[in-house]
Amino acid sequence: MENLRKLPKMDRLLESAAAAGWEARYGREPLLDALRASVEEARARVLEGEPCPELEAILERARRGLERETRPTLRPVINASGVVIHTNLGRAPLSDEAIAAMGAVARGYSTLEYDVEEGERGSRYVHAARLLAQLTGAESGLVVNNNAAAVMLLLAAFARDRQVVLSRGQLVEIGGGFRIPDVMRQSGAELVEVGTTNRTYVRDYEAAITERTAALMVVHRSNFQLIGFTHEPALEELAELAHRRGVLLIDDLGSGTLIDTAQFGLQHEPTVQARIVAGADLVCFSGDKLLGGPQAGFIVGRRELIERLEQQPLLRALRVDKITLAGIETTLRRYQCGDVLLHLPVWRSISMSLEEIEGRAQAWKEQLGLGEEAASVRDARSTVGGGSLPGMTLPTRALCLKVDAPDAFVRRLREGEPPVVARIEEDLVVLDPRTVMPHEDGQLVRSVRAALRE
Repeated sequence: MENLRKLPKMDRLLESAAAAGWEARYGREPLLDALRASVEEARARVLEGEPCPELEAILERARRGLERETRPTLRPVINASGVVIHTNLGRAPLSDEAIAAMGAVARGYSTLEYDVEEGERGSRYVHAARLLAQLTGAESGLVVNNNAAAVMLLLAAFARDRQVVLSRGQLVEIGGGFRIPDVMRQSGAELVEVGTTNRTYVRDYEAAITERTAALMVVHRSNFQLIGFTHEPALEELAELAHRRGVLLIDDLGSGTLIDTAQFGLQHEPTVQARIVAGADLVCFSGDKLLGGPQAGFIVGRRELIERLEQQPLLRALRVDKITLAGIETTLRRYQCGDVLLHLPVWRSISMSLEEIEGRAQAWKEQLGLGEEAASVRDARSTVGGGSLPGMTLPTRALCLKVDAPDAFVRRLREGEPPVVARIEEDLVVLDPRTVMPHEDGQLVRSVRAALRE
């Protein structure tokens, strides 16, 4: 009982907290909750026979609880996993230019829907349309909030209560359990499946076309592969069939890319430009994967079709805001300049040389001051990720740590500030420089050092 009487009163704790400025920083109710919780924990320890904690210890425990409870749930992490486009970690990091452009537009008013030359209302869609057309060879382009929205808008506009013909080998499921047939159903289009999982021919599409057919659709298998006894028509063949029979050819590229991935030792990913040349009427793809920009869905194709999409009431529910458009415009201009490998983090990571990766991994090892038994730089593989280039990896050189309990160690890394996401291979903790931003090197070393101390 004597120790219980030593527990500080709430008013004394509040006076100390006020002196530290905690109420202004965290808010009164969170502060009261944290102080009560800390006192209750101290009381429980006293009842178990432990001495009464000092005032400073009770306050420190409350402070840690406040920081934990008021910490943003969305915050930066260091991605040392080796997955370049990590869906769970926000996909593509943005360029410094894009971040600056987004900040400039966010700080005040903008020309979002204002034509400064005419002094009257304009359209938010002009900011990306011309760039998309120039970069892809299409007549026009449109931006919505992601690629699933792009597919939904296309089908709702051109195929509601009508049929869309699609190969069974392309009935894909994207991240989060969203399936192409479900998206089509929500749009009001009727799916007509043709061919088999592994082999579909032009004649299968042609046999399925009726007076109710609105479009033939192609869905790129960007997150899995079909190998072995397979066949599917070239896009040029389907374009010829679609135009001869008076229906649209819609091409869902999924991730989508504007540059050839084969130059980096990866398999060739079809470019948007090539799909337009092949005859697709409309092509849709993502903005936050291989393109390297903010989350968005792009639709490019024939001008009259894009104009019809702009008149759709559904578009208002799918439109992007000024901040996203600013990031998109800046990112697309880098493609115009032809220097994306220097400026866009996704392509900088993919194209990073083994020499640079090796140098950074060795620098981490030296700064940690660990011996060869505890740390080594070894060959490993990085992954593109983000539902792109399935099965394809890039050679890398990673820092590998030998620790007593790898699972507990990577958990400590995740629980640090900022969190560090690593992977475990063959009971070693693997830290891949390919996906760590250059400015994060110092913080990564400090976080690993802290986790080793614990």
